[in-house]
Amino acid sequence: MSMELNRRQFVKAGAGVLAAAVLPSAFGAEEKAATSKRGIKKGIMFATVPGTLSVMDKFKMIRDAGFDGVEPMGSMDRDEVLKARDATGLQIPSVCDAAHWLKPLSDPNPTARAVGLEGLKTALQDSKTYGGSSVLLVAGMVNKDVSYADAYERSQVEIRKAIPLAEELGVKIAIENVWNNFLLSPLEAARYVDEFKSDAVGWHFDVGNIIATGWPEQWIHILGKRIQKLHIKEYSRAKRDKEGLWKGFQVDYLEGDNNWPVVMKALDDIGYRGWAIAEPAYHPPGLDDAGFLRNVSEKVGKILEM
Repeated sequence: MSMELNRRQFVKAGAGVLAAAVLPSAFGAEEKAATSKRGIKKGIMFATVPGTLSVMDKFKMIRDAGFDGVEPMGSMDRDEVLKARDATGLQIPSVCDAAHWLKPLSDPNPTARAVGLEGLKTALQDSKTYGGSSVLLVAGMVNKDVSYADAYERSQVEIRKAIPLAEELGVKIAIENVWNNFLLSPLEAARYVDEFKSDAVGWHFDVGNIIATGWPEQWIHILGKRIQKLHIKEYSRAKRDKEGLWKGFQVDYLEGDNNWPVVMKALDDIGYRGWAIAEPAYHPPGLDDAGFLRNVSEKVGKILEM
């Protein structure tokens, strides 16, 4: 696959992306009443819940903190997750692929890619089983051993192998923007999704991951209807500049550089009414595990009302 894109092609592609961004949105199918004024429901990524409690007890703690749902990892014990879901009444809107970092779909080793593909398929089946509508996927990564062009081509080849299953199950593959040196602009991200020519592929937009290099509202306007779910995290450019890149995440919600009113306005502009799934990267001192979850729930609730 050639990765050359001349100026005329780029302008044409960019125009198509921007035009698509203003089309009516097509999001996940969860229809129950939400807790925010916009109808956006509040969840949390299971992997960020601290402590060594059982799945059941963590689900209860999540419910008691005021969340509507939870995003489990792929390949968890399905019976255990289902029992916890049914006992607590929490919804499971999406599942996070458990294999995409260790066995990325961009890996030079075809055996590793095959393992990664099976991880994606398992996550799709997990999400269907739990009543979810999407799977969070890190599409691949670029490093000294994997070129940008190779990551683009390999990951698309592997994702296409999972599209028939996603279409059969009615569960979308939602690609997340992460710090993987890949899909670094919203125009490219939209183009990458559109090239699959399938409604089974969309985007899982992480608000905080953009702050170090850009502005979330710009991504939201361009990705538009492609956004299936949100990850909500905070980031401080000031801490980044003083203490280092990763230290930017060490800040509580509402104390970083996300311009949340502007972000929420952008979500209103595209008609987003799906899930906002907290992925807290900072644990304020002095809070026990239950207190930590209550703090996240309260802060994210405030964000959704802006």
